[in-house]
Amino acid sequence: MEMSIRFPGLDLVLSYVPRSFQIFGMEFTIYGVLIAIGALLGMGLVTLEAKRSGEDQNKYLDMTIISLLFSVVGSRLFYVAFSWELYKGNLNEILDFRNGGYAFYGGLLAGCCAAAVFCKLAKMSFWRAADIASLGILLGQIIGRWGNFFNRESFGEYADFPWVMQLPLSAVRSGEVSGNMRDNLLTIDGISYIQVQPVFLYESLWCLILLLLLLALRRKKRFEGELFMIYLAGYGLGRFFFEWLRTDKLYIPGTKLGISLIISAALFIICTPVVIVRGVMTQKRDAIRRRRRKRFLLDEIRKKENEEQKDTFEVSTELKIKAQSGTDKEVSLLKLNKEHLNADIDENADISKNAESETKMQADADRNQEIQNLPEEQKQDVQSIPSEINDQLEKNKNADKKETQTKVAEKKSEDSDENVNWENSEYAHIPEEWRQHVGNSPTNSKEDV
Repeated sequence: MEMSIRFPGLDLVLSYVPRSFQIFGMEFTIYGVLIAIGALLGMGLVTLEAKRSGEDQNKYLDMTIISLLFSVVGSRLFYVAFSWELYKGNLNEILDFRNGGYAFYGGLLAGCCAAAVFCKLAKMSFWRAADIASLGILLGQIIGRWGNFFNRESFGEYADFPWVMQLPLSAVRSGEVSGNMRDNLLTIDGISYIQVQPVFLYESLWCLILLLLLLALRRKKRFEGELFMIYLAGYGLGRFFFEWLRTDKLYIPGTKLGISLIISAALFIICTPVVIVRGVMTQKRDAIRRRRRKRFLLDEIRKKENEEQKDTFEVSTELKIKAQSGTDKEVSLLKLNKEHLNADIDENADISKNAESETKMQADADRNQEIQNLPEEQKQDVQSIPSEINDQLEKNKNADKKETQTKVAEKKSEDSDENVNWENSEYAHIPEEWRQHVGNSPTNSKEDV
């Protein structure tokens, strides 16, 4: 059997592309190995995403293992059910999982059902788990579709594009070779080739685009299950066009309707409106919730401000009461200090007056003694002091009296002004009899004390 694969437009010729390999006498198909690698890497991505989302990694690992086992069985049974003509004559081939024969939608349905039951038992959110699992499913598809390349399957109709793929006629299943392909057979080095479109490559690249899209949207999803719905709608859209190209379609028995084609269209038609409607409704609910939260916060702020104003008023009232009490105490203290001060002033005045009288009496006595000690002729001169001196002394006495009267008048005027200051000051409430003891001016009473 010829095992080459050619890409003439890319000037690429793969002379030997095996379907399987052996290790210690055991044969492993490359298709099955790539499916297994894709499944393992998908499980790893699911557990990492679960860890990033704060979910229990062990639960997600258990869920993916169980879902994977059911998906393998489901995809095989789905393929056999819609390809019964191939297996009804030999039922043992149904259990031959190594040579392909899987339907993705059957595996997806069985895996989702198993995951739903697991989430129910484990008390997990199915839609949240589906969002995370969709990333792993896409990664598995990206890698697993290359198993179709080694198996020489999942190819499209005849085409003449630069990227077309040429497969040996003897290496593909006869049921997948269309009449158009046979009409355009190519013979190279005595080997017949069919020229087809690499649909497996289209689907792998499409799944890669969807994976990048979901990775970009996972932090901005609006509701649980949105990523999974986007995956179903996006994959359904791509798969719908790919199914038109494929020649290995699975048909509904008795019809020419491809089952995968119908499922793909249904997924896109159903999931797309769901994503749009739920997204809009979620945004509206979030907007309403934000407005309610804003109103609640504003009410809380107003309530807090009112409480602060009430507390401020109570503190202010208390301070005024304390200030009033302090003023009374201050006035009493000023009164007491003034009484002591007045007593000290009077006492000092009496002492100064007595000292002045004593000094004057002593000076007169000394003067008389000195006069008595003078010679007789000098005594006459001293006793005959001119009257002008006495007149001058009298004038000086009168001037001193006028100056004293002027000062008294000025003092009375100041007292009048200061009395006005009493009435306009914060000490206006002090009784009149207290003011005389405190001082003439409320502004400088403390300084005077």
